[in-house]
Amino acid sequence: MQRLTTADAGFEARFAAIIEDGRDTTSRVDAAVSAIIAQVRQSGDAALLELTARLDGWAPADASALRVTEDEVDRACASVDPALLDALALAATRIEAFHRAQMPADLDLPGDDGVALGMRWNALDAVGIYVPGGKAAYPSSVLMNAIPAAVAGVGRIAMVVPTPGGVLNPLVLAAARRAGVSEIWRIGGAQAVAALAWGTASIAPVDRVTGPGNAYVAEAKRQVFGRVGIDSIAGPSEVVIIADAANDPAHVAMDLLAQAEHDEAAQSILLTDDAALADAVAAAVESALRDLPRAAIAGESWRRHGAVIVTRDLDEAVALSNRLAPEHLEIMTADPRAVFAQVRHAGAAFLGRWTPEAVGDYVAGPNHVLPTGRSSRFSSGLSVYDFLKRTTWVEASRPGLRAIGPAAAMLAEAEGLDAHARSVSLRLAP
Repeated sequence: MQRLTTADAGFEARFAAIIEDGRDTTSRVDAAVSAIIAQVRQSGDAALLELTARLDGWAPADASALRVTEDEVDRACASVDPALLDALALAATRIEAFHRAQMPADLDLPGDDGVALGMRWNALDAVGIYVPGGKAAYPSSVLMNAIPAAVAGVGRIAMVVPTPGGVLNPLVLAAARRAGVSEIWRIGGAQAVAALAWGTASIAPVDRVTGPGNAYVAEAKRQVFGRVGIDSIAGPSEVVIIADAANDPAHVAMDLLAQAEHDEAAQSILLTDDAALADAVAAAVESALRDLPRAAIAGESWRRHGAVIVTRDLDEAVALSNRLAPEHLEIMTADPRAVFAQVRHAGAAFLGRWTPEAVGDYVAGPNHVLPTGRSSRFSSGLSVYDFLKRTTWVEASRPGLRAIGPAAAMLAEAEGLDAHARSVSLRLAP
């Protein structure tokens, strides 16, 4: 963990190194992914069967065995603790309400000059969501990816999830049913992304693929982009916390570790204007690591990528946070909204001392699929807009074309596009 003070000589160089911290240390897998995609494109279902047997450790009898049946989902839902189903329902209800409020309205501008203009929103026909299923199960990821698609009006939501040993997590299936998933396939890795993008005899292709995965999944999404849309290429998780002296160091420390426990490459940074709090938080982190179940992962992340930075004031803390452009930003100050008003770059913000980022991961309502690696400078978190597209329209009357057509013809001629110009001028003739 780095301990910095903005007043120190050499701070700028050390802070720049934190910004450029190369946390994505995954080895290149582009050639291997290209080969998998080519195999799926060429052999379809046969490739999925072979790759599933080789990589997931179970051998489907045929392609029909790859699809999860409604009976399986029924049994999975019945096996889940009712209290856990209630928690899932609460999360789903809040996520759905927030994303429903995002739905945009069409535009219809009549135009006094005889040229009406407008814009219409339409949902995508079909989307695929990737849900990790290797080291851990993530029902929250199902909700965050599928619910915005369902709210947007997507007609078909196909979910793919790897099943090592053929075993499915019941809560993941329960989440899929609650979120409105149309079909579930027990396949994962680059081959699942390829199947969603290109289709097979069993799996119809989709228009967009969303959801997190390992290096192979991320590279596959990169390679199929253009054939289909994707949400993003996600990197390691990150949090920046802006905190004043009035905070409980244990709270701040655990919020830092909540991100650190994701991955050894995750990044957790505290910005504070109080040196005593900085010292207390650093000590609280070390204390918490003694009994945290994922202490090995969180400790490695904290040691390699964590930082505690003491600033002159909170304004300076915000300025540094904007340069970091974090995935998650917690503002634990007396007046968090005033601080938030200065924030320009953050995937999601969590305001006040009683809003740990973890509530955003599960039950708050806004989406937890967020831009990483400083990409919040130019992109946003997953939303209904990722499952909608816009179509603009123009309707000109004859007087309307006479009002604006001459300018169009003139500009077309200036660009040397005579057919363009004539398509307008022919209609302008008496």
